[in-house]
Amino acid sequence: MTKVFIDGNSGTTGLRIHERLSERNDIEIITLPDEIRKDAGARKEALNSSDIAFLCLPDAAAIEAVALAENPETCIIDTSTAHRTSPGWTYGFPELKGQREKIAASKRIANPGCHASGFIALVAPLVQAGIIPADAALSAYSLTGYSGGGKKMIAQYESDEPDILLSAPGMYGLNQQHKHLPEMVSICGLENAPVFCPVVAPYYSGMQVTVPLFSSQIKGTAGDIKEIYKSYYTDGLVRYEETEGAFLYAGEFSGRDDMKITVCGNEDRILLVSVFDNLGKGASGAAIQNMNTVIGVDGKTGLVF
Repeated sequence: MTKVFIDGNSGTTGLRIHERLSERNDIEIITLPDEIRKDAGARKEALNSSDIAFLCLPDAAAIEAVALAENPETCIIDTSTAHRTSPGWTYGFPELKGQREKIAASKRIANPGCHASGFIALVAPLVQAGIIPADAALSAYSLTGYSGGGKKMIAQYESDEPDILLSAPGMYGLNQQHKHLPEMVSICGLENAPVFCPVVAPYYSGMQVTVPLFSSQIKGTAGDIKEIYKSYYTDGLVRYEETEGAFLYAGEFSGRDDMKITVCGNEDRILLVSVFDNLGKGASGAAIQNMNTVIGVDGKTGLVF
């Protein structure tokens, strides 16, 4: 029986993890009463008595939690931004080449960001294959449901009298300093950060990340890209699918823990697109997949796909 502690289990990511794990008979969840769930001593004891500790906390609190973890056998899976490019931490995207083995052997795993997951799934295999050069000047457009903004944003969108502006999509990260950019650059092996356009829209969950390319930017064709994806993603929660119909909907995978990627456009102007749930493969689902990899069970165990 694997003992699990979710530090920060009242937020959207922690709640989804708890929901998925509570249905399993191979997991024992360590729970703190509400009156002591923020007590440092109680959290320290829970962290060090667990086999797996999920940190579903703001960055500063996650750093503090890591300092409390003294048991060398406790594996920490941090869902915050704090450690995604930190030395000594393993990036938790098992579908990347060679990454599953690193995750299985690690005690410090940084869960990917939601926007970053969609971008990395599209770009990393192509950089590795030499289709996209490391010095490429890329751009990315990412559409997400409002649940990715946490409790405060959810309350704003779901209030009885929401701001009229929230009835339409809203662009943010306007200063090109979005917190997911460092991992997007580092994990993909890029030399330049992409021009990144994240947009939150008035629906609960679901994400669609698009990377547009001109044929002059790549060493190959759209057909080559499709074949790379098909051979690269074979046994995880990421898969390639051909596009059918005239629309791709960002909410298609809402409530699920997997991701599909596809290639649209033509030979001159190419669209690389990933579709998934910002709370699934973009957060909680990915965290549980990483836990499954560490404890030696199929990565898909307990997930919805």
